[in-house]
Amino acid sequence: MNYHWNWGIFWDASPEGNGTYADMLISGLMMTLSVSVLAWILALLAGSLFGVLRSVPNKWAQGVATAWIELFRNIPLLVQLFLWFFVLPELVPDSWGDWLKQMPDAPFYNTVIGLGLFMSARVAVQVSTGIAALPRGQGAAGTALGFTEMQVYRYVKLPMAFRIILPPLTSEMINTIKNSSVALTIGLAELTARARSIQEFSFQVFEAFAAATVIYLFINLLATLLMRWVERSLRVPGWGAK
Repeated sequence: MNYHWNWGIFWDASPEGNGTYADMLISGLMMTLSVSVLAWILALLAGSLFGVLRSVPNKWAQGVATAWIELFRNIPLLVQLFLWFFVLPELVPDSWGDWLKQMPDAPFYNTVIGLGLFMSARVAVQVSTGIAALPRGQGAAGTALGFTEMQVYRYVKLPMAFRIILPPLTSEMINTIKNSSVALTIGLAELTARARSIQEFSFQVFEAFAAATVIYLFINLLATLLMRWVERSLRVPGWGAK
């Protein structure tokens, strides 16, 4: 049986009664961007914290950071989302569990937390690697100027380490956007879920997922170009590749 192509399907009214199929894709895109941005902020903050702890000369701090990284890095994202969404409400007191189950937009918040913590483990490794790549003299110079250990990290090590790891951080940002598609399994109406809905309503599977593919490609290319601009803007003259 021949497949009937219909690229005009996106301008047809959707069965949801509030716009066209194109509007469904746009709403899914907005949800994907919202989840990805918030999850990336969480990943960057938590990852930076545990990346620093992994690099300090304290075995207890290193142990905590290593435990965090191994915990969130080695459990699949899908399993983590299921744990946050289905299991956590059953483990806390009943009143808390009922509140979590009835919370509006629960899939959204669970995805932000689950995806953010999952990516934070990867960011932590990148941050600690960037700090380890710095010449020892930089930290010693900060100490010689009278900086405390915290000030050495804040004013010397972290600014230079982040410049070193911007390329791999770009990859992690793109991975965050792509990994957000897993959230359809807990009911979040992000881009992939909306494409799937279009396919189920219209039976135009190739058009629906081709459009989603193009959108993912576009936003990831845009994120790459943005991060390259940031990298050029923050480059220290005479440091790193020219």
